Amino acid sequence: MEFLKTLQIQKDNEGVSTGNEWIKSKGEKINSFSPVNGNLIGSVMAADKDSYDKAISKAEEAFNTWRMMPAPKRGEIVRQIGESLREHKAALGQLVSYEMGKSLQEGLGEVQEMIDICD
Repeated sequence: MEFLKTLQIQKDNEGVSTGNEWIKSKGEKINSFSPVNGNLIGSVMAADKDSYDKAISKAEEAFNTWRMMPAPKRGEIVRQIGESLREHKAALGQLVSYEMGKSLQEGLGEVQEMIDICD
């Protein structure tokens, strides 16, 4: 699963992602299996109350920053997200295909839809 390395996705994660950091969790381990072949893709720890509360707090902080940002600046950030999606389209398409049991063309199509939204 080279696409996981390309996307810098770890096979096992110990907690909850806030988008730019991982908050360790003591929740139950959840395994993710590919419907394509039943292979284990990776695992993540479910949020416990503490990690959930921290993630919600981080999301509220991010939203307050985002909503106060001028619209042209937000638009530029969304455009940059689109560029990053475009740069990693092949690997993201493989990930969508593998995780969702879709054909590679369908996975690439979904990534293209995200790119189109950002443009």
